[in-house]
Amino acid sequence: MKTNRAVRVPTGLSVRLDVRAFTVVVLLMLLALGASVLLIGTGDFPMSASDVLTTLVGQGDEGQEFIVTELRLPRVLVGLLVGASLGIGGALFQSISRNPLGSPDILGLGQGATAGALTVIVLFSGTANQVALGALAGGLITGTAIYVLAWKRGVHGYRLVLVGIGVSAVVTAVNGYLLTKSDIVDAARAVVWMTGSLDGRDWDQVWPLLALCAVLVPVVLANSRALRMTEMGDDISNALGVRVERLRLVLMLSAVLLTASATAAAGPVSFVALTAPQLARRLTRSPGPNLVASMCMGAALLVLADFLSQRAFGAEQLPVGVVTGVLGGVYLLWLLVTERRAGRI
Repeated sequence: MKTNRAVRVPTGLSVRLDVRAFTVVVLLMLLALGASVLLIGTGDFPMSASDVLTTLVGQGDEGQEFIVTELRLPRVLVGLLVGASLGIGGALFQSISRNPLGSPDILGLGQGATAGALTVIVLFSGTANQVALGALAGGLITGTAIYVLAWKRGVHGYRLVLVGIGVSAVVTAVNGYLLTKSDIVDAARAVVWMTGSLDGRDWDQVWPLLALCAVLVPVVLANSRALRMTEMGDDISNALGVRVERLRLVLMLSAVLLTASATAAAGPVSFVALTAPQLARRLTRSPGPNLVASMCMGAALLVLADFLSQRAFGAEQLPVGVVTGVLGGVYLLWLLVTERRAGRI
């Protein structure tokens, strides 16, 4: 059966459609939305899926409206946006570095955002909004440092990964130093933030992240075709009219902003950026960065992890970052073994 079909749009243009990839994206979207509905109905005041849907369309009673729209819906939306941002950010970094390990987790962007947040917490005892701004600034500074240090007539492959690993080690040491210099109250607050959690998230975290995604995701998708062409090599891409280094700079900046803002909103949720693009590629069996599929996979993974954190451990609710860390660590070990057997590492 053919997996690619030509679809004619109303303007008369013909667009190639990868049927398998399109089906995977639709199923992932349905999975993420279904898990979101179940997650909204989970808590001390349980609600059925039908009650949740009824309330979301404005037909619930006053108590249900408050529980859904004020308490649970913002948390779920933050989870979806954070997962989507990490998924597409991870896909961009893996495509630019041409390495399945080239994700923000490995390159140190999460650690950089953590350093920014810890600086605000430990040195200035900042508010939640100030901590989020510190995390965003830390991620941007770290991303800039990685790009500058990895530059040598362009940014390529393993050099980017190796520089990122080195920067990650340095920033991790800085984070440890900041924790040792903090008092017990600030240290406890910092450790809670560093686990990565969606607890207590409200509309104040939803709107900035939504606005940033609304701006950056279209920019990324508009450059997806050029990004795919760079996989043929810089010389061929330049011959075809792609300004490779300009493209990498724009997409790396977008990826840094997306991952740093996700970290600012929910803390350093580990391994979603690493696993989402790889799982999406294995499901679609399609070459290229698979940006939309990675974005949907990231959203589905984070919402499902949050659902597990609330339901799979009885009365003990774990931060979502702990769940993604455990699942992602297992996946990373499997990926390393697979890459070694294939002779790529």
